Amino acid sequence: MLAASRKYEIALPDPELCCAPINSLEAEKYLKGMRCAVNYAFCNRHIMMHWVRETFDEVFGKGTSEGMPLVYDVCHNIAKFEEHTIDGQKKKVCVHRKGATRAFAAGRTEVPSIYRDIGQPVIIPGSMGTSSYLLVGKQGAMDNTFGSSCHGAGRAMSRSKAIHTWKGNAIAGELAANGILVKSTEQELLAEEAPGAYKDVDEVVLSVKAAGITDIVARLKPMGVVKG
Repeated sequence: MLAASRKYEIALPDPELCCAPINSLEAEKYLKGMRCAVNYAFCNRHIMMHWVRETFDEVFGKGTSEGMPLVYDVCHNIAKFEEHTIDGQKKKVCVHRKGATRAFAAGRTEVPSIYRDIGQPVIIPGSMGTSSYLLVGKQGAMDNTFGSSCHGAGRAMSRSKAIHTWKGNAIAGELAANGILVKSTEQELLAEEAPGAYKDVDEVVLSVKAAGITDIVARLKPMGVVKG
């Protein structure tokens, strides 16, 4: 994409904003690759959810999983073609939510019928040691952010710096002391995801609420963490 930006003479304020015209060969290849990855992601989470339900049935008794419905499955870091109002006119645009997730308000046909009258569920994970949130999209998102919200607390430190700052076994001990069970294939995975490497999710969520982008539905406390 950096090469494409130079090829099409697109001035970039930052190299990470590299891009290509939507009707170019580079964009066509990108969209095909992205859609393949998104299909994999949805399938992967579907299977993971199935295994979680199977495990609950095995441990707590057959039929337990019948009380475990899916709330919502949402993607982030993907591009979607959507219709938005721009300068008073409805236009079809490609919205690439990098570091963001969709947060449509009530009434949008893309929102499943069960949620259409209230708005789209928005899932905001914190870190291994902090809360996560369930939010709902509001009109402010449609007016100001192309129907988008943050997709998590966001990192305050790079993965490599986190690995050099914390030890995985120490992180596991701290989490266990707070009643959070941890399972990891590698200690480095725990170090790079250390709670201290992330921003304060409570403050992040309050900021999007204050901006009128979302409302808070539920605050969720972690019980277990699996990394691998």
